[in-house]
Amino acid sequence: MVFSSLLFLFRFLPIVLILYFISPKILRNGILFIVSLVFYAWGEPVYITIMLFSTLVDYIHGILIDKAKSSGKIKRAKILVASSAIINLSLLCFFKYTDFFINTFNSITGLAVPLLNLPLPIGISFYTFQTMSYSIDIYRGTAKLQKNIINFGAYVTLFPQLIAGPIVQYNTIADQLTNRQETFDKFSYGIQRFITGLGKKVLLANNIGLIWSEISSQDISSLPVLTAWIGITAFAFQIYFDFSGYSDMAIGLGSMFGFKFLENFNYPYMSKSITEFWRRWHISLSSWFRDYLYIPLGGNRKGLSRQIFNIIIVWAATGIWHGAGFNFLVWGLYFGFILILEKSFLLNLLNKLPKIIRHIYTILIVWIGWVIFAFDNFNNGIIYLKAMFGLNHAGILDNGSIYYLYTNIILLIVLIIGCTDIPKRCFNRISTVILAKQQVLQTILQCVFIIVIFTVCTAYLVDSSYNPFLYFRF
Repeated sequence: MVFSSLLFLFRFLPIVLILYFISPKILRNGILFIVSLVFYAWGEPVYITIMLFSTLVDYIHGILIDKAKSSGKIKRAKILVASSAIINLSLLCFFKYTDFFINTFNSITGLAVPLLNLPLPIGISFYTFQTMSYSIDIYRGTAKLQKNIINFGAYVTLFPQLIAGPIVQYNTIADQLTNRQETFDKFSYGIQRFITGLGKKVLLANNIGLIWSEISSQDISSLPVLTAWIGITAFAFQIYFDFSGYSDMAIGLGSMFGFKFLENFNYPYMSKSITEFWRRWHISLSSWFRDYLYIPLGGNRKGLSRQIFNIIIVWAATGIWHGAGFNFLVWGLYFGFILILEKSFLLNLLNKLPKIIRHIYTILIVWIGWVIFAFDNFNNGIIYLKAMFGLNHAGILDNGSIYYLYTNIILLIVLIIGCTDIPKRCFNRISTVILAKQQVLQTILQCVFIIVIFTVCTAYLVDSSYNPFLYFRF
């Protein structure tokens, strides 16, 4: 079940909201725990046992770690943290990477070891990192022990951010599990944020995604330059509006239930360096690796050579986290290499250039990265890159290129503007200058906007069968 589905919008969510708000506060975490399990089991009833096992493992480890620390047994506490990490990562690796390792082994040895063909548990990459953060936070003393297993279960399984994040570190939400306040303002904001995200996903990501699907399914070795660039631009916009739209919906749903999740995107395509881009893109993942891997490895505190080593480890892990394929590993190392160059000298040079040049540089680097990311077959990615730079000798453009550009120019303009902060700045200016003394009119216009977006999205979902979600496979 995905947020951008009629089943979720008109059945699951209304029922959950009714159950939640008619229940006394003491039962609300229990309600969230149960409905979240139902939400997850709707698509994968078998793998709910994996999630419950992971929840129980870290709940018990948290108790044991806290007890060891209270007794002054720090070495034992470290062993328990390591135990938690090993169990969680073993589960993740088994389901996500076993077939990848078997394929690699077969290709090296020439053998034909059969694949397990295990379906990947939805959201396992996200909730594994969340449960791990709990054990680590207890050990560090940055969060208090959660003795109530229902409250802890609600944190792990919380359906608004269960499937694709944002990755919620336990220390950022611990107090909210027991002390949050559900208010009309939070609920109102949650509805606005959810429907805004729904619009980004359904109206923007889905429509531009059709272009990428069509172009990438062609003979990519014969694509002219313009068609190749239109294709990867379509993918770049699709993955941004798809994932950021889902994050907006998750943050909005959280707000409806009284939670405040941290932002996951901050207009990354406005960046003027790769360093800045990764401070704006999938912020919760970058923050997790920074807090739980990069800094524990030593960060930048042990000299340049150690910092470079740490960056390589972190970005190799970032790539592998996204998927079981060499293209993801190369994608991670590619960005790690660019970041090393920027930290070493390139960033100083870039800062001397005009903003537009720095922005073009960033977009070029990111778009090349999306080619690596998009093609599971690494060789196909290389072929596509050749097409982008005219190395396949297919020409600059053809009638197909002109057709794609002509028929989608308005959508592309909307997407370009929509991935910047221009709409937000315009809305804020109108709100503060024109409607400052007309609160009723401002409220009416906001309601009309939300109703229109929701109505159009519903009509699209009724009429269309194309409703993919890219981050399901991660």
